[in-house]
Amino acid sequence: MNSPQPAVSTFSRYVRDSARAGGVPVVQPRMGFSDPRAMRRGLAAVRALGFPTCGTVTLDSYTRVGDHGAARAACADGTPLNGYPIVAHGARSTRAVLAGLAGDDFPVQIRHGSAAPFDLFEVMLASGVRASEGGPVSYCLPYGRVPLATAVAEWQRACELLAGAGGVHMETFGGCMLGQLCPPSLLVALSLLEAVFFRQHGVRSVSLSYAQQTSLQQDVEAVLALRALAARFLPDVDWHVVVYTYMGLYPHDPAKAGHLLRGSAELAVLTGAERLIVKTPAEHSRIPTVAENVGALRTAAEHARRVRADPPASPPAGRDAPAGVLAEALALVESVLSLDELVGTALLRAFRSGLLDVPYCIHPDNRNRARSFLDPAGRLQWRSTGNMAVRPHPGASAAAAPGRRAEQFERQLSHWNRAETFYSRSGKSS
Repeated sequence: MNSPQPAVSTFSRYVRDSARAGGVPVVQPRMGFSDPRAMRRGLAAVRALGFPTCGTVTLDSYTRVGDHGAARAACADGTPLNGYPIVAHGARSTRAVLAGLAGDDFPVQIRHGSAAPFDLFEVMLASGVRASEGGPVSYCLPYGRVPLATAVAEWQRACELLAGAGGVHMETFGGCMLGQLCPPSLLVALSLLEAVFFRQHGVRSVSLSYAQQTSLQQDVEAVLALRALAARFLPDVDWHVVVYTYMGLYPHDPAKAGHLLRGSAELAVLTGAERLIVKTPAEHSRIPTVAENVGALRTAAEHARRVRADPPASPPAGRDAPAGVLAEALALVESVLSLDELVGTALLRAFRSGLLDVPYCIHPDNRNRARSFLDPAGRLQWRSTGNMAVRPHPGASAAAAPGRRAEQFERQLSHWNRAETFYSRSGKSS
């Protein structure tokens, strides 16, 4: 293993200092364009907003799977891609995109989705960028059929490359697994375990992710649990928490989409999350424009300042009967870390034995025996847990409804399209 990198990265220092100074999270889009000129215009628009933001360069699908030949062919014939092909464009072109924009006062993060990110990290580092995200589980199981053992080995190699470069910040994606219908305790555990993996392979500046779900009360508990576990398991690591606006099926109704976005800002403020990654109302059907990204950033930042100025008299502190999110997440983490001193090996053994099991994930290395359900209060609960060190919710048998599970699954997936009341302290989850 490489020796640890410096404790605090430029990316992390900016986020932490900005969040501490303003009392609200730094906001960030998920934005990527294949044309370098369009990518530069997008970054410039985010930088010019006048409040703390981070820039994002989201990569395209060809680059994520290592098909750089197809990405180069698309660039050559002008075919638009669903993100920025960093390897096809190369370091020189990418440095030109970032010149005069990226810096200590506007750090940029590369976002990708790759189970084998070594090549793209090489170009990222050569381009002068020192922040990215992902993880050996979260960028393997949901996205394809790459064996988990391959992803773990590739991510170990990639992390050691980053650690050797120094000053790198890595964000776990484990708290966003599948986007929806994954109970918060598993999201918290996966986010924490990927951060411990990063640390073990030399990366000492990390952020831990959590994606907004269906209950503000439960999500507050989950983010606070994530902070508690990070303090316990990452005592020698520079870390912060990043909240994502809902990553599941987004509402078609712009009013509902806006309510979710504002709710995620409220969640971030109430839990002290230092960074918030936003979504736009357009994302139920297409890739958003620069203007739509800028609008979402403004809405989130403005609402975060309002919540900060007028906090609730008694912040939600939801409790999950019979065990809270923290207790469940701790049980999952400890059951995995007991399997082997090497976190990567422990993760492989955990999925092989079913000690980790992601509901509705059909990857061959996931047992797929765990299931979840939404209770009447809108909280995500365990219906079945396979071999995991957590128990099903007491109401699981009543929620099973044999013969109607396909209908129930569809209703859960489209929860925020169907909901008549919304996610916030001004309206309880339904």
